[in-house]
Amino acid sequence: MTAQDWTSTTERTLRPWQDPTLPVADRVDALLAEMTLEEKVGQLGSRWLGNDMLTEQGAEPEDGTLNVAPMQDVFAASGSVPFEEAIRHGLGHLTRVFGSAPVTAAEGAAEVVRLQREVVRHSRLGIPALVHEECLTGFTTYGATVYPAAIAWGATFDPALVERMAAAIGRDMRAVGVHQGLSPVLDVVRDYRWGRVEETMGEDPYLVAMLGAAYVRGLESAGVVATLKHFAGYSASRAARNHGPVPMGRRELMDMILPTFEAAIVEGGARSVMNSYSDVDGVPAAGDSWLLTDLLRGEWGFTGTVVSDYWAVPFLATMHQVAADTDEAGVQALTAGIDVELPDTLGFGGHLVERVRRGELPEALVDRAARRLLTQKVQLGLLDAGWTPEKSVAGAEAVDLDSPDNRELARELAERSVVLLDAGTALPLLGEGRPEPRRVAVVGPCADDPRTFMGCYAFPNHVLPRHPGLGLGVDAPSLLDALRAELPDAELVHERGCDVRDEDRSGFAAALRAAREADLCVAVVGDLAGLFGQGTSGEGCDAEDLRLPGVQEDLIVELAATGTPVVVVVVSGRPYALGEVHGRVAGLVQAFMPGEEGGAAVAGVLSGRVQPSGKLPVQIPRGPGGQPGTYLQPPLGSNSEGISNLDPTPLFPFGHGTSYTTFEVDDLLISAPEVPSDGEFTVSVRVRNTGGRAGEEVVQLYLHDVLAQVTRPVRQLVGFTRVRLEPGEAARATFSVHADRTAFTGRDLRRVVEPGDIDLFAGTSATDLPCRGRVRLTGQARHVGIDRRLVTPVTVESIHSSVAGPQGGIDAGQP
Repeated sequence: MTAQDWTSTTERTLRPWQDPTLPVADRVDALLAEMTLEEKVGQLGSRWLGNDMLTEQGAEPEDGTLNVAPMQDVFAASGSVPFEEAIRHGLGHLTRVFGSAPVTAAEGAAEVVRLQREVVRHSRLGIPALVHEECLTGFTTYGATVYPAAIAWGATFDPALVERMAAAIGRDMRAVGVHQGLSPVLDVVRDYRWGRVEETMGEDPYLVAMLGAAYVRGLESAGVVATLKHFAGYSASRAARNHGPVPMGRRELMDMILPTFEAAIVEGGARSVMNSYSDVDGVPAAGDSWLLTDLLRGEWGFTGTVVSDYWAVPFLATMHQVAADTDEAGVQALTAGIDVELPDTLGFGGHLVERVRRGELPEALVDRAARRLLTQKVQLGLLDAGWTPEKSVAGAEAVDLDSPDNRELARELAERSVVLLDAGTALPLLGEGRPEPRRVAVVGPCADDPRTFMGCYAFPNHVLPRHPGLGLGVDAPSLLDALRAELPDAELVHERGCDVRDEDRSGFAAALRAAREADLCVAVVGDLAGLFGQGTSGEGCDAEDLRLPGVQEDLIVELAATGTPVVVVVVSGRPYALGEVHGRVAGLVQAFMPGEEGGAAVAGVLSGRVQPSGKLPVQIPRGPGGQPGTYLQPPLGSNSEGISNLDPTPLFPFGHGTSYTTFEVDDLLISAPEVPSDGEFTVSVRVRNTGGRAGEEVVQLYLHDVLAQVTRPVRQLVGFTRVRLEPGEAARATFSVHADRTAFTGRDLRRVVEPGDIDLFAGTSATDLPCRGRVRLTGQARHVGIDRRLVTPVTVESIHSSVAGPQGGIDAGQP
């Protein structure tokens, strides 16, 4: 059938659900009324042909990503049903047409057209499928821009920039026919050893909520459905093991884990949610009706779709062992509130039809899920009379997935994410009265490998290891390459020294010799992301402790002993313990997987061309053990001064990050000493650039509930803003804090605002807080719900002109 035949046929057979002038609900009602039970069930499933290629060929990829027992049997079962059979009664989703193998934008778009035509041809009512892809570090496809990993977004403290990035990602995806993106990850870090720390935006719920809501707004602005994951508790697994059980009570879940998802729905407008693999207090998320229905829909009013994480439905049987078999797992998941099973149809298959007809499953549950998915298909235009597969990818052959505009965004994100932990005696390398180094030794396993700049879900690390010889698919200079461009007059000598994670020290001698013969040594260490144990960071790549992988710390110690000044750059997806390193080196920089433009960004920070402004979204531990957890500790979680012999004090705190100028934060003003428990007050501080260079400071506001019915964090972020100042310039940052922002979950599991004293702290990190004050909430305790204030608006005004500065509004940590 040609495109012209398709259009003319559609026009001749116009039906109510194809009429864009009718209300969405009416169109969905009309369609559901026409559908058979088999057709409605067909909408609840998905198909991953890219996974077929792996399982049907019987070839294990070089990185071993399929060799993950007990998941292996589920992987194999996914590819066992032919495509024609899977789409016999229609299909909900097409899985990762672009993200499973290296294809160009034009090739992927052609495959979308081919598959959509097959889906519609087999669908009696002509219903296309939704196409979804991963987009955790950009569009996960060959040749697309690799942006910094999410942990680097956290380091920017810049919601507006994250929103711009997400909009660009969404535009690229929509241009080639993709409807839904499986991002953002809103998990809040609870243990740094977890392999997927790199996919998170940090350890503070408010920071993650503001950045996550911004990402959602950006992706949705391009017409792509944002998918919040992993709902909920995944990041808090026991001993930080992937898929591990979560020993967390409901109160902690509600205060530390759920607010990020709530904000992304209420403030961001997310239209999809993906369940967590984990079980919380013994209840797997995929089968938790309290989580997926009572809370998400009943309390929060969410009206979008819930999609399963890949194979989470059969995992109820194979891994959690709460269902007798995959069929029973499907019933549990559907009943709990999952609408669409990804990435293939196993638990949501034809057995649901049989159960409904036997009276064992209410058809209303099938209708409920089908209605939600069909509503999105109508909203996305897939059921409009004029829709054709060709129109959905029109112009795809001309799409540049790594455009100059994309790269400029990637550069800006990378530069803003680099954290200068300590300039020491050697940074910046150029200027500041220091002689330019003539000979620089660049050593370490991350110095000349740009893959270390990329996260686990970046296409070069996620898929290309199965396709050797194709390179990275994008231009991504290593730090060594970038330093050669940054320091054109210096002689650079490179020695690897060691691998990222093995114990081989045979390269130490050459690295030490290069350091001794140089004026300066730059040691580049950290992670290489992979899947299921094939990397030091990423999904299934959990750490036993927080020592730098392999023998990298030993290499740094020996380099420092040469007497040559050593600047250490840590390129990683999680924070590592640097207590043994910090006192020995001449400068220390943290770069959280800064993406394809990371080399130039880090080199610019080292030279001084780029003024560093990144802040830590996680703490940097002092020692390699499990201490500290995160900065959000109640009183007993802080240093107990002799009661325990373990000191959880970090080497560098949450929010820390220095620059090549200096800032002072002072003159705290609170609008009123007392406000009612349903009122609002303002907190303002003056911030001044007291150094000799222009720069940006992230002003942070924290609070502490002095006396509460349950233990509360000693410090908790309640607002932040970026302030750019020229040398000698000053501005006033004003935070508008509603009493709702002090709410917490009480002993009765209801969220409450209690009267009493609230201590307020302002400064530049969770411990550098020179400004302190107190406000008293008066009146009665108030229980609050979904309508409570989730955001602390911030304005920034020049003290001299009293004109709002560019960092007010959304740049100031607001949606």
